[in-house]
Amino acid sequence: MPHPELVLISHHLCPYVQRSVIVLAEKGIAHERRYIDLSDKPDWFLELSPTGKVPLLWVDEQSVLFESAVICEYLNDITPGNLHPDDPLLRAQERAWIEFGSQILNDIARLYNAREEQDFNDQCRLLARKWRRLEMEVQAPYFRGGLFGMVDAAYGPIFRYFDVMDSLLPLDLFDGCDGIRAWRRQLQQRRSVQQAVESSYPERLRQFLRNRNSCISQRLVQHQVPAVLTG
Repeated sequence: MPHPELVLISHHLCPYVQRSVIVLAEKGIAHERRYIDLSDKPDWFLELSPTGKVPLLWVDEQSVLFESAVICEYLNDITPGNLHPDDPLLRAQERAWIEFGSQILNDIARLYNAREEQDFNDQCRLLARKWRRLEMEVQAPYFRGGLFGMVDAAYGPIFRYFDVMDSLLPLDLFDGCDGIRAWRRQLQQRRSVQQAVESSYPERLRQFLRNRNSCISQRLVQHQVPAVLTG
């Protein structure tokens, strides 16, 4: 049965878009990716999106799906194979850890927006505690061992933030988390994770961080001369 025509409305930096792209790649689903500027949302997008957020999956130019978890579940359901375990309890537990990942993304946003040094340091310590808690669950090389699954698709974009931010933080957030370190390295090497963003992603993220007027912005300026992003 042929797949529906799919258009994924995207933003270059959005980690939730990346989750959807990773699942599309893992399932081998043809699609179009259309980028928008979230600071100047086009009218056609606002008419389609109930929340005004990305990702948005436009199906056969008739139906719209929003929220990355819903989009990923739909993509999993319409294709052979399963990125979730068959056992209902394990499947529910994995969905819970995906939600935990969404909370980590909120913590990362509070980190890069923190303007006071104390708030910045407190947020670093909070994230370090959350990684240590997650360390207890990781089987490696992927979250549940040898199989890539939906949890991996959710955390690949989270780890990508730290490829840019590690050197800007006052402590090693992954200290004592050898399982997570191994998991992170494995996801860095996964083709679907690598191709979920364009080559301009690191500089786009650095430019985004420079513009936050926050502690991490100041640290970034101290570490490197600002570059001009073209294209």
